[in-house]
Amino acid sequence: QIWDTAGQERVRTFTTAYYRGAMGILVMYDVTNMDSFNHLSYWFRNVEENASQDVVKILVGNKCDNSNLRVVQQEQGRKIAESCDVPFFECSCKEDVNIDEIFLTVARMIREQRERRASKFDEIERMQWDKAHLTQEKPQESYKCSSC
Repeated sequence: QIWDTAGQERVRTFTTAYYRGAMGILVMYDVTNMDSFNHLSYWFRNVEENASQDVVKILVGNKCDNSNLRVVQQEQGRKIAESCDVPFFECSCKEDVNIDEIFLTVARMIREQRERRASKFDEIERMQWDKAHLTQEKPQESYKCSSC
């Protein structure tokens, strides 16, 4: 499922419900609206406080097709992404720029994370099995000597 809250004020009261169980979150801003960019710290803090610790996050600047109206430079978005340790994209939903790349990236990152988690689980399970079976007392073997 994909939920688009569009940063609406009326949605803020129940965004935490959207975060529960989310595997990936796109934090987006409008490159033609400095106010939306300035609210990124609120949204990242909100995600940190309400989503699972290992949720995949990506920062996206939308409306990159409006270069004459741009007020947030690409480098500004990149710096925020670096400080939050998340991938960064600019896109245009209107012109279909980078949309596939963004969703493919979030899907790949979720898959890789699930594989790492499964690998860790398998390793823990194997270690527990080894510990349980290696600590069991081994039956005493008796050796008989025979002389010819």
